[in-house]
Amino acid sequence: MNAFLVFSTAPDRATGRRIARVVLEKRLAACVHLSAPGESLYRWKGKLEHARETAMLFKTSKKALPSLMRTIKQVHPYETPEILASRVDAGNNAYLKWLQKESHPKD
Repeated sequence: MNAFLVFSTAPDRATGRRIARVVLEKRLAACVHLSAPGESLYRWKGKLEHARETAMLFKTSKKALPSLMRTIKQVHPYETPEILASRVDAGNNAYLKWLQKESHPKD
């Protein structure tokens, strides 16, 4: 399977939309889902932290994955943004074909 789900978070919905638009304009993902704001708790530089964040789920192809991850890192406001990628093992074939068609980097 050549499809991937990439998870990241943004500090707010506006930032998530901005990142999603950059990614979609470059055709690095077929779709970006922004979730309702939630709270993240984590350890950062030796200190327990918490932040309100919007989760972002990018649906992309194997071909676009490296550029997608690089672009998220470049446009993201965090020093070390969360970027996790998982291969899709199964899914709706028609959706997966659409995903492949829509997520290829502009040349």
